[in-house]
Formats: sequence, structure tokens, C-alpha cells
Amino acid sequence: MTLEAPLKQEIVRVCRMLHRKNYLAATDGNVSVRLGDRVLVTPSGVHKGLMEANQVITVDLTGRVLRGEGRPTSEIRMHLLAYELRPDVGAVVHAHLPYATACTLAGIDLLEPILPEVVITLGGIPTAPYATPGSAAVPEAIREFLREYDAILLSRHGAMTVGQDVMDAYNKMEKLEHTARVVLVARLQGPVSPLPAAEVETLRRIGEKYRAGG
Repeated sequence: MTLEAPLKQEIVRVCRMLHRKNYLAATDGNVSVRLGDRVLVTPSGVHKGLMEANQVITVDLTGRVLRGEGRPTSEIRMHLLAYELRPDVGAVVHAHLPYATACTLAGIDLLEPILPEVVITLGGIPTAPYATPGSAAVPEAIREFLREYDAILLSRHGAMTVGQDVMDAYNKMEKLEHTARVVLVARLQGPVSPLPAAEVETLRRIGEKYRAGG
């Protein structure tokens, strides 16, 4: 229990940051942190800008509630899949980013290598096909992308990021939305050219060292 308290506070902090940034509205979005064989996750139907630490729910790795009142987020399957597939993942953030969601509506692919910092830090940002929010179809839609990418656009449904901890996952969400905004503005002026293949390869090598802490 002692270890849960500061992590719950971090979840609340990130939820408030997401709300202040307009990355989600009212009860939208969800955040989780893995703690061994437990997952601390935001509850369903709670305003993320007003949420308190005592409202964070503790579940096991199957989603069964261990502690807390109410129900865990309806998107819990998405979080649990990330922890199942990626032992390196310690936190998951899902938000309804305005610009990123607009990219999926406009058919703009953020996987195309346009910004060097995105290639370095994220590798790329794929778009998963549409799946009914909260349904079992959502984890299936993202399964293959999760194996390789830390940031995924969800068609018509915002984005999901994973990280070593909750701030790492939040930082990737912020970078994703910034990228979407830049690309959308650039596309208003006309076609946007991707980086040359040789430069992408150079950036990927830099990215490997960056993500390894080198």
C-alpha cells in the first residue's frame, strides 16, 4: 500500500496536466501505472481535471478490482495488453488529443518520417484502425503496433502512449500532439515532403542510442 500512494499522486498530476493542455475533456481519457502484479488505473466516469488520489483504483493483471470504489476505466483492456506484451512498459496514457484526432479524421499519416525529433524519440507514430471505444476490438486493433511503437494514434479516438513511468508516457503524448499540430499546419500550405531515406536511417541509429540512454 505504501508504494501505491506516490504513484497515485503521479497519476493525478498527469491527469491534471492532460486536462490543462486540453488533451482530454471532462471524463475522457485514462491513465495507469504498473506496480508489480498490480495496476493503478483511473476510474470510469470521473473528471480527470478534478480527480483525487483516493479515487484511483487498484486492479490485478486481469482487471479484477483489488481496491477502490467504482469501476476502472472502460479502456482497461488496452492498458492490460500493453503490460502483457511489453515488460518494459510501466505506464500507459490514453487521451483524446484534438490535433492528433483531427489527423485521423483527415487521413493524415504521422508514421511518415517528417520531423527528425520524432524519428529519434518515438521511431514513428502509426495509426490503428477504428474500433468501438471500450470494446474488446480496441486491444486487437493496437496489438501489432504495440509490439514496436510507444505512441499510437487511434482512429477517431485520440492516442495511446506507453513509457517506463507515467511522466515518460505523458511526455510522449505531448510530443505526439505537438507533431500533429505542426503537420496539420504545414499541410494547409501544401504537400509535405518526408525526410530522405538516408537521413531517416541516421536518425534511427541516433534514436537507438537515445532510447538506450546513451
